[in-house]
Amino acid sequence: MPELDPIIHQPVRLQIMAALTALPDDAQLDFVALRKMLELTDGNLSVHLRKLEDAGYVRMEKTFVGRKPRTFIAATPEGRAAFDEHVRALKRIIGE
Repeated sequence: MPELDPIIHQPVRLQIMAALTALPDDAQLDFVALRKMLELTDGNLSVHLRKLEDAGYVRMEKTFVGRKPRTFIAATPEGRAAFDEHVRALKRIIGE
């Protein structure tokens, strides 16, 4: 029986994982685009991404585009599986 994941269950992290898992498996999202999409501050997004990264659910790639530093985020296969399991648990709760 699917279980709620305490890492993903937090509302901001749930939104982050929903946004990232909606992308194709090999796609990444720019930090700034994700921040704007979720209407978060840099600090708030960073804290939640670190928690997800520590759990192995996302990977972050820091690079330069031209001379500007950029951070790209992607859901890992483990993160996608954990999110799917979390969604199954939510559906079970609501009787779907």
